[in-house]
Amino acid sequence: MKIKFQGNPLTLEGKEVKAQEIAPDFKVVDESLNEVSLKDFKRKVKVISVTPSLDTPVCDMQARKFEKEATSFSDDVVFLNISVDLPFAISRFCKSNDIKKVKALSDYKEHSFGLNYGVVMKELQLLARSIFIIDKNDRIRYIQIVDEMTNEPNYEEALFELKKIV
Repeated sequence: MKIKFQGNPLTLEGKEVKAQEIAPDFKVVDESLNEVSLKDFKRKVKVISVTPSLDTPVCDMQARKFEKEATSFSDDVVFLNISVDLPFAISRFCKSNDIKKVKALSDYKEHSFGLNYGVVMKELQLLARSIFIIDKNDRIRYIQIVDEMTNEPNYEEALFELKKIV
């Protein structure tokens, strides 16, 4: 897949996943440096919002949009935001923006999520803006990788697909 940042082409690294595949596991950390993996969300529908950096305007909007949307879903649906931001920056961002329903996680150590889902931007060593929806049986049901990193994702399409699953 071809993606760009401000019109400049970028290379995605890692395994390309496809809808209907079983979601690969990953290891990321929370704001307290505790390891978190896909297995921690067993039997839940998982909406994974991937952002290059929460300290940028579009990523900020994306995190806030999913925080707002998360409140209208039951606890059977978990919303995650994964970036390579340091856990301390994630903690600061969540506290200052009242992000409580979305679990913000960091892939800064090994790029485990990014490589397993094929969204590491080689040139920037950040994760490509994307959305993955994984059902209760850990099957990938929806993938959206934004082709221009400065654009927001198509929230309406992702939420439409989510509502078909829950």
